[in-house]
This record gives sequence, structure tokens and C-alpha cells, in this order.
Amino acid sequence: MTAHVPPRSTAETTLVRQFEALKAHADPPRRAAFERFAAQGLPTRRVESWHYTDLRAALADAAPLAPSPARATIEAARALLAGHEKSGAARLVSVNGKFAPDLSDALPAGAAIASRERRDSGAEDAMASLVEAMAPDSLTVDIVAGAELAGPIEIVHLAVGEGAYALYSWIEIALGAGASATIFETFLGAGSGVQRQAATRLRLGRSAKLKHAASIGDAPELHLESQLVELEAEAELNAFGLVSGGALTRRQIFAKLGGEGAKIALSGLTLLDGTRRADTTLQVVHAAPRGVSREFYRAIVADDAAGVFQGKVVVAPGAQKTDGAMKSQAVLLSPQAQMNAKPELEIFADDVVCGHGATVASIDPEQIFYLQARGIPKEEAEAMLLEAFGAEAINRVEDEALAEGLRARLAVWLAGRSRTAAKEARA
Repeated sequence: MTAHVPPRSTAETTLVRQFEALKAHADPPRRAAFERFAAQGLPTRRVESWHYTDLRAALADAAPLAPSPARATIEAARALLAGHEKSGAARLVSVNGKFAPDLSDALPAGAAIASRERRDSGAEDAMASLVEAMAPDSLTVDIVAGAELAGPIEIVHLAVGEGAYALYSWIEIALGAGASATIFETFLGAGSGVQRQAATRLRLGRSAKLKHAASIGDAPELHLESQLVELEAEAELNAFGLVSGGALTRRQIFAKLGGEGAKIALSGLTLLDGTRRADTTLQVVHAAPRGVSREFYRAIVADDAAGVFQGKVVVAPGAQKTDGAMKSQAVLLSPQAQMNAKPELEIFADDVVCGHGATVASIDPEQIFYLQARGIPKEEAEAMLLEAFGAEAINRVEDEALAEGLRARLAVWLAGRSRTAAKEARA
């Protein structure tokens, strides 16, 4: 039987045209990446990992590519940065997907921006391949073997411009054997017409340790973020994501524990209101013995918003002594709010300890009553309970300074929810 191949959508046709117009379209790695994307196309519900998010239907057309930043764009970016508190010892800035050295700091000893030739990542995911093909440049940060960076490096992804435009950014972070570092990625400036796609490739050498956090709090039409993670023997990654913005947001993580004794801890908090939709999808592959993985995600969903969590842990043949645990928990604040949770295990080894669980519930009215009985208004009582619920996820961030900043962002979102609830009660 001949497989049915759907005709290209309007967005796919536009993407082909945009890629062919790029000066770098003949570059072999970019060409290979775009061919992988074109072979699969924009994902639909027929793709299992996109079952709850039909991107092909949601993306009516691809927005025009953001132009290369001019002087006026850089100055607008500088003004935007002035209102953003620095969250690290050094800051690197990307403007509309292109590294902006004039806005960036020098990196501490042991870290450097590499200038090596870009190589094809071989990413199998269609959307990660699209970013690899379309990104105007690649920001690569190398941390040398044995280096222990004293403070976090903040990578700021700025969207600067008016109207509808699309931007792509590709980041690579490589840690040498025994190195340790903290990286914080934050996304700022995107408005309702922006389609943003970003990819971060994390490669940890033997016994390297990385703490990584990301925060999405602005308001793009689309935020699609991919993380491609490779861990060698005894390497350790602790990664967290806070999603509190974007009309349609998807964070997808593809992690491979390729060396014996590697450890990974993935966690996140999603805050949804209005008609927003957010999707967290991850796949962790244990390809070597004695690997340890922990996944812990929480979501607060209000109004008519919808959340998605899909987590798959794959234990390959021979990956004995694997220890894996995954948990997803969500609180719904309205009858219309939705949460779709789909944890999975695929185990091809016989000496493992793996488990998963998912819960979806509303706030316990008895807890609200308990606080109201002690003189606390209902809206404030609800905010206190939600803050404790969200903080338990944030507490898994091992860098306390970063965790404190993320708690502050949670508090701002909850304060906005409380004001909205109070206005609705008065009305």
C-alpha cells in the first residue's frame, strides 16, 4: 500500500521558500537539517509525541523572518535589557536569534565562546532540525575540562521588533570532563505576532556537572523550544523550566544518558491562564548501565487554558541497574481548565527500578476553609496554597539564587491572578 503523503501546508510552503532565500541555504549541515524537516513536515496529531498539540493546524502560515539586527534594533535591545535584572555573573545576549557581542559580557575564566565550524547535529526531531537549518548563527559556549565556574552564565534571548515575525536561535553548550557550571536561559520581549523557535544542545563530558534553568514569561504567538542533551559517564544534569507566557508554548527535551552512571534531573512549573496552551514533552533514553533519572513537573491551569505533559523513559537493552522515577501533578482552577498527562515507560532490561505517576485535581476546599477560618480572605488563601504547590517544583533548582528569582516570578503571576479574581468577585 502506498503511504498517503499530505500536500504541503501554507506554512510549510512558506518555510521552503524562506530557506531557499537564505544565503546559507547551500551550507551542507543546514541543507541536511532542512531536508530532515521537509521529509517529516510540521507535526500533526498523528505523530504520537504531538498527539495533544497539532502544530500543522495551529500554524496557519510562517511569519516573515526577522531581519538581521540593525543599530536601531540593538539600541532597542539595550533599553529592554536595562529593565531586566541581571541573573548571573556574566550575560550573553541573542537578538532575534543572532548573537550580540556589544550587549554581552566577557565570560569567566574556564569558559569561552567557540568559533568552530558548525556541524550537523543529526537531530531526528523535525522542529529541532528546522531551527538548526534556519538559525542565523550558532552561539557555542565551551567550558574547559576541570573548570568550576563561580557564578551562573545568563543567556538572554531577546525578541525586538514590531508586528509579526519569526526568529530562530541555536545554542550549544559543551562541558569538558570534570567541569561544572550553571546556565540560565531567559526569553524576553516577544509580542503577540512573534513565532519563536529555539534549540539548545547540551553536551556533558565525563563527570561534568551542569545546572540549567529556563524561563519563558513574555507573550509570543508561538514558543517552541527544544533541548538536545547528551551525557557521558558519571555526568550530572539538573534542569528546570518555568513557563508563564506565550499563547502556544511547547518545551521538548530529548536526553540520552550515554555513559555509565550518568544522572539527570528534569523538573518544571507551568502557569496557565486565559486561553493559553502549554505542552511539555520529554524523552529520556538510558543507553548505559547504572543511570539515574528523575522527572518532576507541576502545572497550575486556570480559565480556559490547557496544559500537556508527556514523558517517556526508555531503558535500552543492557542498561541494567537503571533507576528512574517520573511524576506529573496539576491543579485546575476552573471547570473549563484542561490538563493532559501521559507518562510512559519502555523497558528493555530486566534489572531496573522505574516508576511513574500523574495526578490532576482542584484545590482542596477544606484547606481554603481552614485558612478563611483564621481570617485570611479566599483569594489570598488560594494564592498561598498555589505558591506552596509551585514552590515545591522550584525548590528542585539547585542554585539558590536562580531559585529565588523563579519564586519571585511565580509570586508575580499569582498576584496577577488574585487581582483578576478580586475584580471578578466585585463584578
